Amino acid sequence: MKSNPKLFNQLEKLLTEQRNPNSSEIDLADSRTIVQIINEEDKKVANAVEKKLDVIADAIDAIVEKLKIGGRILYFGAGTSGRLGVLDAAECPPTFGTKPETVQGYIAGGEKAMFEAQEGAEDSEKIGEDEVDSLNITDKDVVIGLAASGRTPYVHGALKRANSIGCVTAMVTTVSEEQVEVDVNFLVAVPVGPEVLMGSTRMKSATAQKMILNMFTTGAMIRLGKVYENVMVDLQLTNKKLEERAKRIVMSLSGVDYDEASKLLDKADNHVKTALLMALTNVDRNTAELKLKENDGFIRRALQNS
Repeated sequence: MKSNPKLFNQLEKLLTEQRNPNSSEIDLADSRTIVQIINEEDKKVANAVEKKLDVIADAIDAIVEKLKIGGRILYFGAGTSGRLGVLDAAECPPTFGTKPETVQGYIAGGEKAMFEAQEGAEDSEKIGEDEVDSLNITDKDVVIGLAASGRTPYVHGALKRANSIGCVTAMVTTVSEEQVEVDVNFLVAVPVGPEVLMGSTRMKSATAQKMILNMFTTGAMIRLGKVYENVMVDLQLTNKKLEERAKRIVMSLSGVDYDEASKLLDKADNHVKTALLMALTNVDRNTAELKLKENDGFIRRALQNS
């Protein structure tokens, strides 16, 4: 195995690669003690994320502006970080009715890496650059790098190429800011401290990244009118569970019964926001669709302007 002293020195300094004194005897612990130690460390994650809410909110504002003009959110990561990006992207269409291309996740090593580790794939900036080039990325897009260590070459390559195109860029990492050596518009550095198992960033680091990605897409979709009150009203009815959830949404927000909710959804071609506005304002489908268009898809605005 070829030695790499520079990489060794980089890793030695990372918080995620340090030993956690709170779990130094976990190998002697029973199951109840093990889960207690893990839980105590997990409690620290939300507090660490809280310290970065300002920059997360600023990133959401930038994301919203790009999505409004047809841009995309594109995640790039490796290993667990990459899988989290793919997961967040995959959940947006059924949850918020977005087109599959609006939020996309890319992982070093490609689709195979989702299910089987492709460890060497993350070590090339060129692969990240080429991935960006293959996607016809423009300055309308938002490119977000995901790397617990903050140093993954694949992610750096993607971000550097995106910067050269003029994209909005962000990095989500769980080391301190001074340990990140790539320029981005929004650096969300959440140092969660040493993992329960040294270097196992599938634990606290992954939890922090998942929380932040939830904020990015959920916050953006709320700002784009895909939520009424605190209910998702732009979901796609791709299975029986979601069909029944849609009926329940129309019923609970408008007061109509099950049969009427079903009829309204049929008339609205299963578009939940249209059916809901029909129920709330007693108008036909064409009128409801026009009201939504005039109010940028926001149910509350459409009601206020009726």
